[in-house]
Amino acid sequence: LGLLYQEYRDKSTRQEIETRRLQDSQTDAEENSPSEEIPSEEEPTSTTESKAPPQISLLRNSNSRFNLWQDLPEIQSSGVLSILQPDEIKLQEAMFELVTSEASYYKSLNLLVSHFMENERLKKILHQSEAHILFSNVLDVMAVSERFLLDLEQRVEENIVISDVCDIVYQHTVNHFSVYITYVSNQTYQERAYKQLLQDKPAFREVISQLELDPKCKGLSFSSFLILPFQRITRLKLLVQNILKKVEEKSDRETTALDAHKELETVVKACNEGVRKMSRTEQMISIQKKLEFKIKSVPIISHSRWLLKQGELQQMNGPKTSRTLRTKKLFREIYLFLFNDLLVICRQIPGDKYQVFDSAPRGLLRVEELEDQGQSLANVFILRLLENADDREASYMLKASSQSEMKRWMISLAPNRRTKFVSFTSRLVDCPQIQCVHPYVAQQPDELSLELADVLNILDKTDDGWIFGERLHDQERGWFPSSMGEEILNPKIRAQNLKECFRVHKSDDSQRRKLGSRNRQ
Repeated sequence: LGLLYQEYRDKSTRQEIETRRLQDSQTDAEENSPSEEIPSEEEPTSTTESKAPPQISLLRNSNSRFNLWQDLPEIQSSGVLSILQPDEIKLQEAMFELVTSEASYYKSLNLLVSHFMENERLKKILHQSEAHILFSNVLDVMAVSERFLLDLEQRVEENIVISDVCDIVYQHTVNHFSVYITYVSNQTYQERAYKQLLQDKPAFREVISQLELDPKCKGLSFSSFLILPFQRITRLKLLVQNILKKVEEKSDRETTALDAHKELETVVKACNEGVRKMSRTEQMISIQKKLEFKIKSVPIISHSRWLLKQGELQQMNGPKTSRTLRTKKLFREIYLFLFNDLLVICRQIPGDKYQVFDSAPRGLLRVEELEDQGQSLANVFILRLLENADDREASYMLKASSQSEMKRWMISLAPNRRTKFVSFTSRLVDCPQIQCVHPYVAQQPDELSLELADVLNILDKTDDGWIFGERLHDQERGWFPSSMGEEILNPKIRAQNLKECFRVHKSDDSQRRKLGSRNRQ
């Protein structure tokens, strides 16, 4: 393909955003027009199979551009578009995108290897161990992509109407895609090594800059090539989801799509866990070194523990009767480390250290917001420890720096409490939704990184521009700036998004129960 994968992916996701914008703006009349009605299913196989299928040359032609399946000359001249139902054409487009995007991805991988990894000047600058950390097992990843692409090409060239691709995705995911877990798990070390090399080796920095300027790279950075495998395995899961939304229910193609999606989801989760495990272990060791216990010491480092949120809050001094005081001395600083299973309450002391004076299991925390208490008590909430370090109940009145920071702490401390739009004890009818139109990289553990075209349920929002959302395709939750997205206003589109989400995960009963318990109103 003429496009590098980075360009292909960007163009594809932006088209997805524009399509959703158009759907969201449609009136009921437009939605119910004859052109939008779903025709009855017909089987076109006998007609199409009677013709000699012309070979599709797109994948062999390096000058080909970003095309739709129905725009290919072979498809246009075959007459098949007048036979197929609109839903089948949409399905063909979804399968075709998976194939062409893999071709584009393979082209970008090949450039990473031939242009960067195998550059003679770069080889002389890098020590063998540095090159290994930087490029990891990218040769294995490229070999897997090549084998995968060849099988996809063969399927596309079998017949002008693509029969299926998810069976091929399934086989390759089960048998070969473990190479992605190895590559992605190395990401933390890869990023660190790259930054260190840029800082310590001027010759490395110079060569990389020169290579990036080559027209082959089309203005794309070296780092954008390094992260390709992680982006691809995640995107591949979404492309299979897109196919799954378009296949006939209770059909063989739905079964293969569900199987492929389930296996891809396993690989993606393993990739995410690999990245998190590397960074979490180092983070926990760093925190442990900073803590000094005034109370009985609690072991911090554990394989099953990770940091959810940390930061400074203001603790109210004195008895509750002093709430009415309006002095700056009313509060003093404390510092919280919140882990997935434990809360540690500290005061900062000299030497970048923290003295721990209380703690509690996360499951024994309760929070309560104070309202209409005046300016000095704005953004104040009550934190209750049902059983603290002294085996007794304790309460803290805490003040955050903003409304969003208060809500973020409250949701992190007590994740199952009712939010603004969603109760966890009643059935979901409708929920505000947003689609991402600007990518976002999480800056804090309680934030959520966003990719273009992600669709999320809005669980809560603040007056100062933050949203707490749950992404539909993987149920990951977190905070992000409201400026990153556009709200989906059409209730029918929101309902369709939820319906598709439930369908995608219906092969896994536990996943469905998890989704149902989280999305309730």
